[in-house]
Amino acid sequence: MLTYISGGQRSGKSRYAQDLALQLSPTPVYLATSRAWDDDHRQRIARHVADRDARWTTLEEEKYLSRLDLGGRTVVLDCVTLWLTNFFADAEYDVDTALQQAKAEFDLLRQQDCTLLVISNELGMGLHATTEAGRKFTDLQGWLNQHIAQRADRAIFMVSGLPLVVK
Repeated sequence: MLTYISGGQRSGKSRYAQDLALQLSPTPVYLATSRAWDDDHRQRIARHVADRDARWTTLEEEKYLSRLDLGGRTVVLDCVTLWLTNFFADAEYDVDTALQQAKAEFDLLRQQDCTLLVISNELGMGLHATTEAGRKFTDLQGWLNQHIAQRADRAIFMVSGLPLVVK
């Protein structure tokens, strides 16, 4: 089962996904994909860690999610945007390479028999990026979001903390 949860920054995506995961399993997995890029980002990571209690198992993997044994588990993947950033940076900002690698890895992850709650950001709804790299990443994120949403059993769009069922 794949549930795709998207929305803007601070729209309530993570809280919604965590609450849903705890309804589905007494011991869910939180799959963190972020690299700690700077002090501000480390503080964001610490806030997310503090949001979870002892019921959670936290796994950290920057790119190769399919290497983890997630069979039979309920997994919150948080988040596609930070995960995709790792591919984009490692591909030296080549959109086609990053997209191909991320799609292939996501499709491998989907082969595992787990309940997957995937969190992603809708970047294209905000301000127009002022840099070429920012515009490329916004496009890249949109294409990967489409790839994931098409494969999802359910899709939820978060607005101001409220879930809107899209699919």
